Amino acid sequence: MTFAGSIFLIAIGAILRYATHFHVSGVDLRTVGLILMIAGAVGLLIAIWQWAVWSRRSRRDEVLVDEGPARVYRRDRPPDGR
Repeated sequence: MTFAGSIFLIAIGAILRYATHFHVSGVDLRTVGLILMIAGAVGLLIAIWQWAVWSRRSRRDEVLVDEGPARVYRRDRPPDGR
C-alpha cells in the first residue's frame, strides 16, 4: 500500500467515523470508519518501513574489486582517484 492509499483510507475512515449522521440498517458506519482508519494506519506504517528499507539499499556503497593485488575502486569515484 502506498502513502497516498493509506492516507486516503484514514481520511475516508475519519469521515465515516466522525462526520456522518445517517444510519444504514445492518451496518454501523462508525465501526466501519474505525476499521478503515486502523487499516490505513497499518498500511502507512508498512509503506514507511518499505521506503526506509529501499532507501537504505540504494544508499549502500557498491565496491568494485580489480583483479590485481589490493586495488579497490568505489563506483562513485573514477579509477584514477580524482
